[in-house]
Amino acid sequence: MPPPDQPGSNPYQNPQPSGPPGPPPGQIPGQPPAGGFGAPVPPQHNPYAQAPSPYGSPQPAYYGPPQQPGALPAGGSGGGVGKAVLWAVVGAVVASMAWGGGVLLLGKDSGKADLRGYSSKKNLCDTADLSAFKTEYPKPDADPTSYTSDRPTLVQMFCSESLDKDTSDTTSYSYAYVSIEADLHRKSDPTEEFGDHWKSFEDHGSGSTNQYKVTAVDGFGDEAYLVTQDTVSTGSDGEESGSRESVLAVRDGWMTFTLSWNGYASTLDKGTDKVATLDQATAWVKTAAKATMAKLK
Repeated sequence: MPPPDQPGSNPYQNPQPSGPPGPPPGQIPGQPPAGGFGAPVPPQHNPYAQAPSPYGSPQPAYYGPPQQPGALPAGGSGGGVGKAVLWAVVGAVVASMAWGGGVLLLGKDSGKADLRGYSSKKNLCDTADLSAFKTEYPKPDADPTSYTSDRPTLVQMFCSESLDKDTSDTTSYSYAYVSIEADLHRKSDPTEEFGDHWKSFEDHGSGSTNQYKVTAVDGFGDEAYLVTQDTVSTGSDGEESGSRESVLAVRDGWMTFTLSWNGYASTLDKGTDKVATLDQATAWVKTAAKATMAKLK
C-alpha cells in the first residue's frame, strides 16, 4: 500500500496482516493518501480487497479519519509476512493519500476533459521513474504492486514499491516505501476540491508530535501541495523510533497525481543507521514526481 493521520481516501479495504504488526502507511503527507481520486490497492500481494465504493486511507470512506502510525517489529520471517506488513503499512498511507475520485465525481462537469496529454498506462510501476531514490535505496523491489483501472469516466493508476538500503538484506521489512497514484478525470473537473482536500491535513493529528504540515509548491502543474509529517524521536539509548512521511500532490488540468515516501525507524539496523530527513526525502519525491509525470504523457 500507517503513520498517524495519513492523507486521502481509497475504496479498497485493507486486509489484516498475518505477521507481526507493521507501521501504518502511505501518507503525504504520510496512503501524505492512498475510490475515484485514488487508485485502489490490489490485495496481497494485492493488499486491498475490492469494496464497492480517492483521495485518502485504504478505508472504505473517501475522507476516512487518518490512522495512527505503529512501529514495525525489528525482524520477521518470510516474504509473505513482509508483504502483508508492507500492505498494512503502505495500504493505509496510500489510501489516506490517494485523491479520491468518488468525491470529485460529484463536482463540476464543464464538458471536455482537460487531460493535458496524459494517458492511461497498463503498469504504472513500469512507467514510473524512481531513480531519485536509488542512491539511498539501491535494492530494487522484486515484487512491486501495480494496478490500473481504465473506465469511461475515470482512469486510476497505482504503484507501490519497497525501498531497501542493503542489497544483501533478507529481513521481511523494508527501510521505506514509495507509492504513486495518477488519476485521469474524464468527466468531472477536480479543480474546486483539490486544494481544500490537501490543505485539510493541517486539521489532522492530535498534537504537535503527529500533525501534518502542508505547503503550496510551485513548478508542478496548475497547483501542488507538499504534505509532511515527522514523528521520529531519539531515545536515551540513542536509537530512533517513529516515522517520517513526505507527499507531493499535483493537479495538472483534470489529471491528479500523488507521490509519497514513508520511512520507518523500526525497520532500521540499530546503531548509526538513521531515517532519512524530510529534506532528503522531499528532494527525492519532487525529482521522482517530475520525471514520472513526464513519462505519463
